[in-house]
Amino acid sequence: MYGGMQPFFFHLFILKYSGAIAGNPFNIDRDLLRKELRFDAISLNSMDATSDRDFVAEFLFWASLCVTHLSKMAEDLIIYSTKEFAFVTLSDAYSTGSSLMPQKKNPDSLELIRSKAGRLFGRCSGFLMTLKGLPSTYNKDLQEDKEAMFDSYDTVCAVLQVTTGIISTLKVNRTAMEAALSTDMLATDLAYYLVRKGMPFREAHGASGKAVHLAETKGIPLNQLTLEDLKTISLLFESDVSLVWNYTNSVEQYTAPGGTAESSVRAQIQYIRDWLKPRRS
Repeated sequence: MYGGMQPFFFHLFILKYSGAIAGNPFNIDRDLLRKELRFDAISLNSMDATSDRDFVAEFLFWASLCVTHLSKMAEDLIIYSTKEFAFVTLSDAYSTGSSLMPQKKNPDSLELIRSKAGRLFGRCSGFLMTLKGLPSTYNKDLQEDKEAMFDSYDTVCAVLQVTTGIISTLKVNRTAMEAALSTDMLATDLAYYLVRKGMPFREAHGASGKAVHLAETKGIPLNQLTLEDLKTISLLFESDVSLVWNYTNSVEQYTAPGGTAESSVRAQIQYIRDWLKPRRS
């Protein structure tokens, strides 16, 4: 998501001034003007520059995409904050009570973040519809870029501010999360165990499925299958299979970049911090 700003920045810092429609007849040094005004490049064609609003359209698209990601995150947190999950608890500053049910805590801030995505989509698609029917050079229709641009900017800034507040005050309920774990989540880890013993994954996947079926037939959790039970499926199972039934080990095995191991997650966080540092100055 954060990398999506680069094309927007490129088009934003192109010097558009080239005179009305046909350029200028006074031999103005546009490259010198670009350097003095600290633009990165000059527009190549005066007629195109007069009507060019690519930088507005790209900003509107970026804003829509940014809020799409935030909306998806908001939906996750809305679900995880319900009584059914109770994985997270929102601060009272970012939630409201129900007008009817005194015990209910509404995640209004998250719902409003989710709703703003639709607003920005409308701004983006509406402005593109304005652009698509225009002939070359300037037309008065282009004044619509102001309302779309300014409203989208204000909306994104507000959403980012609220999101920052939500995340910084969010309480994670570790006990509830741990209580929701079940050993059938480790069925893939059981397949990985066999892969490490030399079995091709396509076979290991089937063997793990047989173990799940056997546990369901016996009416017991997957981790309560005995070594003898597992050996009826594959002789590769040994006593060290007991190490599979550990949720921490399961998470920590994904050490590749982008994985879920703590070291990998910390590296991801540090990457974002390093990316943000020069952009905050």
